[in-house]
Amino acid sequence: MATLRELWEEWLRLDMRPKTRVEIQKLVEVGDTEELERRLRTRISFGTAGLRARMQAGFARMNHLIVIQTSQGLAEYLLKNVSNARDRGVVIGRDGRRDSDLFAEMAAAVFLAKQFRVWYFEKVVHTPMVPFTIDELGAAAGIMITASHNPGCDNGYKVYGQNGCQINSPQDKSIAAHILDNLEPMEGLEPIHNGRSKHDSALLVDAGVAFIPKYCTRVSDLMFAEPHSLKLPSFVYTAMHGVGLPFLQQSLKRIVVCDARSKHMTQSDVVHEIMYIVESQAMPDPDFPTVRYPNPEEQGALDLAKDMANTREISLIFANDPDADRFAVAEKVEGEWHQFTGDQVGVLLGYYMSTFNSHLKGMMMLTSAVSSQMLAKIGDVEGFIVEETLTGFKWLGNRSMELGDKVIFAYEEALGYMLPVIVHDKDGVAAAILFLEACSRWQSPWSKLQELYQKYGYFETMNTYWRCDDHEVVDTVFARIRQDVSDFPADRKLERFRDLTNGIDSGTKDKKPILPTGPNTQMITCWLSGSDHDDGIRFTIRASGTEPKVKLYLECQSRSQANARIGASEMLKIINSTWFKDKRLVLEKKYDIS
Repeated sequence: MATLRELWEEWLRLDMRPKTRVEIQKLVEVGDTEELERRLRTRISFGTAGLRARMQAGFARMNHLIVIQTSQGLAEYLLKNVSNARDRGVVIGRDGRRDSDLFAEMAAAVFLAKQFRVWYFEKVVHTPMVPFTIDELGAAAGIMITASHNPGCDNGYKVYGQNGCQINSPQDKSIAAHILDNLEPMEGLEPIHNGRSKHDSALLVDAGVAFIPKYCTRVSDLMFAEPHSLKLPSFVYTAMHGVGLPFLQQSLKRIVVCDARSKHMTQSDVVHEIMYIVESQAMPDPDFPTVRYPNPEEQGALDLAKDMANTREISLIFANDPDADRFAVAEKVEGEWHQFTGDQVGVLLGYYMSTFNSHLKGMMMLTSAVSSQMLAKIGDVEGFIVEETLTGFKWLGNRSMELGDKVIFAYEEALGYMLPVIVHDKDGVAAAILFLEACSRWQSPWSKLQELYQKYGYFETMNTYWRCDDHEVVDTVFARIRQDVSDFPADRKLERFRDLTNGIDSGTKDKKPILPTGPNTQMITCWLSGSDHDDGIRFTIRASGTEPKVKLYLECQSRSQANARIGASEMLKIINSTWFKDKRLVLEKKYDIS
């Protein structure tokens, strides 16, 4: 094992950026060995999500050197595994975070130095633009510099394969191996500036000019309505200090031809009547100054949007996260704001898609294994198939590609919605446009949701998490669940048990899960029988792969909303008191479990 001195000397040998060199030099000078160990000892790991970490100097962080090394490894992987990779090229985009421009420029410089064509977005874009452009070009791969809705101190490096989907295993492991084989920075690398490079300029192409308008047109083609046939509802929009605004505006401008007002008003004037923008959150700001966390799901994130909506007497709020691949909705009903869960929006969008596909037989929708079962219930009644995948769009997108055109929609509960005719990844802008059209037909999405509950049953979800930095504590939790799982209250019995870590599923003929399994996936799902008041409960407990959290996805089904809520609430209390007593497990303050 290398000494700490060898680690910092190696960093200073490789890192040519003064800012990050100084960070390590200062730590050495003051003798902060603990921080040096944290920064240098364990290299940031490349996985299916690419890279994501705090922006600081060190092998364990996101920085200029790590981006160079990762890009060199990815380039070599593509040369060995993707045909005609240099000519097909790579697509590179970035969000508005601090240093996203530098990281994108350095990634481009590496690929240009290796004689790849680079389709480069000179201005900030939302994440779905990268997979969209890969599909349009048939590019070899794509890179998006983003940390999505992480805190402002973080950044990331997200990789898409030649199929326009997020990479999955074993691609990630092969790319990681190539990175480790290419750690020495190439000589003479310089970031590109204003779309220009000292390398062959013919290889560097501005992707935005052609593909941003094409994307917005494709999104507008989602509309089912005839020209002038609708009145689109007004809504307040927040971009959450991110990049979504211009993409939503351009897409909206193209669809207002469906609005009856466009007969006698310009498209721009109709857009101004429909969309009211939270100006203080409209433009990219890497400090995210008005929110604690730039995540629409977080408590308080929509407060400014609600203030504006209250002042203007508008009952609908749309929000994107900072890279605009997620979409959130809130509606004011009888004086009270209701923020829709990701499951509720997913069910509404899936139902709306089903109403405009007259030949539902054979049509499919996808959800993740921790999303609500309600869309599957609707599919059973209405005649379309709903299939589950593991969590994440690396699974949903790739599975959709395997199944082909029969998949018309996919979603996961974490505010992610996929329309495969646009991209095989979550897309917050496309979801917003489709939801807006649906709202114009329903008048109130909240009322429509209640109507669906009345018809198909109530599915009450209570999703939460326990924060814990101690891996041994987390492992103990899962060991106790496996040991005690059949010990439930007398009015419920365990009907099915699935353990994706150990490859067990009591609900299949061979007792093996249909979903992929592996020792690195701590994920257990239990199906419990109904009680006198409900039709049953399903819950999944899994360890997050990107955050120090143990997550719970809990759902109770009943013909009564009150009983569904009671069943879910009681089970949350039982789960917490049975398996999460350790004080090092800190429960999110979301539900009252006293």
